[in-house]
Amino acid sequence: MTSDPFQAFKASQRENWKTFAPLAMTTTSSAAKLVHFAGVRPNQKVLDVGCGTGVVAITARRAGAVVTGFDLTPELLTVAKENAAIAELDDISWKQGDVESLPFRDGEFDVVLSQFAHIFAPRPEVAIKEMLRVLKSGGRIAFNTWPPELFIGRMFALTASYMPPADPKPAPPHQWGDPNIVLQRLGTSVRDVTFDRAFQVTPALSPQHYRHLLEQTGGPIVRLLQTLKDDPARLAQFRHQYDELVSQYFDGNLVRQDFLMTRATKV
Repeated sequence: MTSDPFQAFKASQRENWKTFAPLAMTTTSSAAKLVHFAGVRPNQKVLDVGCGTGVVAITARRAGAVVTGFDLTPELLTVAKENAAIAELDDISWKQGDVESLPFRDGEFDVVLSQFAHIFAPRPEVAIKEMLRVLKSGGRIAFNTWPPELFIGRMFALTASYMPPADPKPAPPHQWGDPNIVLQRLGTSVRDVTFDRAFQVTPALSPQHYRHLLEQTGGPIVRLLQTLKDDPARLAQFRHQYDELVSQYFDGNLVRQDFLMTRATKV
């Protein structure tokens, strides 16, 4: 069996995202937009890739779908199950694993969704191949991603600029926010590719409050803080630049985060 060259990277991802749950409030409204955009209907079999705390999976189940939530991080699946119980939905299937090796049959699902999640797979060509493999012919794939020229995409780039070089190097997550790259990655396996734009907002008392929240919950920044823990001057420089970036999208105690929505049908 060929070893996974990104095994250590995925282990760090699993660890760094386990505190994400408080940030789920930000992605709840965008989950509803994704489910609507994908055209989820009753009785469809839906896979939510990188389900996190379950906001997309639960929204799809409330639309009448038969839902499986899938995530790399066990701690987030625990929260997802708790959220499903609060919503009185006990029939969602939850599974733990890696998007680059989905444990499902070919063509098992009518709809495959991912909200700001599959973008963190280190090999996008492997992740999208797997997502399309488990989607039936004529089924829909839909996902939300971050444009590189807007806030979260710029945040990813800033964070990456402070990280030491990785070997092997994972693909930058914000590339998934570029429609041209998305079209290239989807290739000839799909038709009727549609893009749309939307936004979500996060309440914050100040740009510094928003950063504080992300330092506790946002995987890439959690990892960066660990990297810079012995370099306070460089950490202070990052925080200053980060606060300046947030300020450009901060108004009325809200931080605006625009995102790209993609939908396509498997041939």
